[in-house]
Amino acid sequence: MNLWPWILLACILAFATKLLGYLVPARLMGNPRMAAVAGTLTIGLLASLTVVNTLATGQALVLDARLGALAAAAAALWLRAPFLVVVLCGAAAAAGLRLLGWG
Repeated sequence: MNLWPWILLACILAFATKLLGYLVPARLMGNPRMAAVAGTLTIGLLASLTVVNTLATGQALVLDARLGALAAAAAALWLRAPFLVVVLCGAAAAAGLRLLGWG
């Protein structure tokens, strides 16, 4: 089975979707409700992506060092640490947990 036709179809669909975004009337995009929905969808998609990447490997649920890293990063965010500190806390937590054999 050749994969290239599917890749080309996906590229065409992505381009068409982006083009349709330019064709939406400006009055709809200026609507406060539209901005609220777009912001909420973005947060929901990012949260679900984070959970899936933290707790899943393939189709299995896995509790490993990634969960500890997420908890450390969340704690740093809760303490209002700068973004670089949040990333470093998560990385250090993952490294420490893997060094202890938990991941």
